[in-house]
Amino acid sequence: MKIQQNYSYQVMEVCLLAGKIMLISGAETYRIEDTMMRIAASYGVKKSHSYVTPTGIIFSIESNEPTKTKLIRIMERTTDLDKVANVNSISRKISNGDLNVEEAYDLLKEIEGAPSTYSLLLQVIAASIASGCFMIMFQGQWGDFFPAVLAGGSGFLAVIYFHRLVPIKFFAEFLAAFIIGLLAYLFVKIGFGMEMDKVIIGSVMPLVPGLLITNAVRDLMAGHLISGLSKGAEAFLTAFAIGSGIAVVFSLF
Repeated sequence: MKIQQNYSYQVMEVCLLAGKIMLISGAETYRIEDTMMRIAASYGVKKSHSYVTPTGIIFSIESNEPTKTKLIRIMERTTDLDKVANVNSISRKISNGDLNVEEAYDLLKEIEGAPSTYSLLLQVIAASIASGCFMIMFQGQWGDFFPAVLAGGSGFLAVIYFHRLVPIKFFAEFLAAFIIGLLAYLFVKIGFGMEMDKVIIGSVMPLVPGLLITNAVRDLMAGHLISGLSKGAEAFLTAFAIGSGIAVVFSLF
């Protein structure tokens, strides 16, 4: 880390980087704000303010000098709880006095630049198996296990591919749900599957925004109304995209 002349700016950079990693990785708003202020307090900054929304972070430090405030914009969000746990671990080390500002910044940069904890292949395999298990959980028959596995894995792969192709999450989820519905229909049509509805229910579960809904409710309960409502709206759009994709298949066939 390039040493800056003002110590307050160094602390601010560490706090913002920690908050950025946590927000991109799917952490709750209240946890991000608490972590940032704890880090600042551990480095001797007693008065700090953080304001986190799903699309940005504002952090301010009060001192004898003019108040310093910085904003960072967040464009992409995913789910990587391993990175959230790593940032929390660094935060605890900072609180214990084990890391100075430069060391903490370097460790956070390593976490930020690290690849996803799980490879794309492993994610697809996990989504496929989960689809089959969800289908059984919803009282499906074992004869539909492999159709659900194939449809769920294909849908999960499709949402990742389409999101890279067209960076609009709604369309990626809509097309993925359409592919799942189409595959379920074809499997039942050729006799490979038995219950189309159970195959579809199990296959769309990896696309359901469960963590997003949980974080939205948690933020609302904690009084973070803007973050809670925006995350709830995002979850609603995802659910609407999934439902619309399946509805198109039913309307066509």
